Amino acid sequence: MEQTIEKSEIDLKGLDFLTLLDYSPQQIKHLLEVAIDLKAKQKQGEQTPMLQGKSLGMIFENASTRTRVSFEVGMTQLGGHALFLSPRDLQIGRGEPIKDTANVLARYVDAIMIRTNSHETVEEFAQYSSVPVINALTDLYHPCQAMADLLTVLEHKGKLAGLKLVYVGDGNNVAHSLLAAGAKVGMDVVVSTPKGYEVDPVIFAKVQDAANETGATISLCTDPKEAVKDADVIYTDVWASMGFEAEQHEREQALKAYQVNEELVQHAKQDFLFLHCLPAHRGEEVSDTIIDGGHSVIYDQAENRLHAQKAILASLIR
Repeated sequence: MEQTIEKSEIDLKGLDFLTLLDYSPQQIKHLLEVAIDLKAKQKQGEQTPMLQGKSLGMIFENASTRTRVSFEVGMTQLGGHALFLSPRDLQIGRGEPIKDTANVLARYVDAIMIRTNSHETVEEFAQYSSVPVINALTDLYHPCQAMADLLTVLEHKGKLAGLKLVYVGDGNNVAHSLLAAGAKVGMDVVVSTPKGYEVDPVIFAKVQDAANETGATISLCTDPKEAVKDADVIYTDVWASMGFEAEQHEREQALKAYQVNEELVQHAKQDFLFLHCLPAHRGEEVSDTIIDGGHSVIYDQAENRLHAQKAILASLIR
């Protein structure tokens, strides 16, 4: 398949990766280019020890499957080493200031990856760390996931600009990062949520500014059937993200009309792709027939976390 990514020489060494809004369209396309190259080499059995002797500190404040495994394996495939650090392993879990933890860790490792509930925590780490800080998930953004999503769509559709991606469900961190990703690469994005579950208006305003520069159209919609009309890609996520488990029943009632099922996808293009960042609650936000059907590329999407994150690591670490 011919992919619409042009060769480019862009130096991202030493930069943080907190949100795609911090990156230019050219920088994002460069990361995708690197991911495509690294994935091809891995499939061919070619070694890529670009980070020989380098170490990644991985701070996890909540559970993870894809993030931990993909970052650890990614560093190994790049010739480096990853250290798993839970709050139990760090003095930060006992009240040490982030400033001190960030300054000290930066003396030991070549980059810091953080998965935390608070985006302010990641920003504070970046403020005090002398090595790149990578946002592996916060309450506001999930940029590594969005890079894997872009890579997946590019592989299956051959382009990004001009496509229509529709996100249906809760206006959460994944929705925010998809809006940012689409705005940066010229892909139209519609987010369909019920009232009370909209995306953050401040983030939406920032995304709108980015979209104005690339010509992408971003919009919000409460009617999921109207939203998915002529969609190239349909995306959903769990209705109760981490931190909102206590609202599970309430959210099920509010979002039940937003399930991605056979009826809803009838309004999309016949060759639409279905994406889900996983883990999924089959029978809630998506029906079995859709997530396990022929339009679903969720496992390609999950695999691409590895390749997209390797591109980020290889590009940022000095």
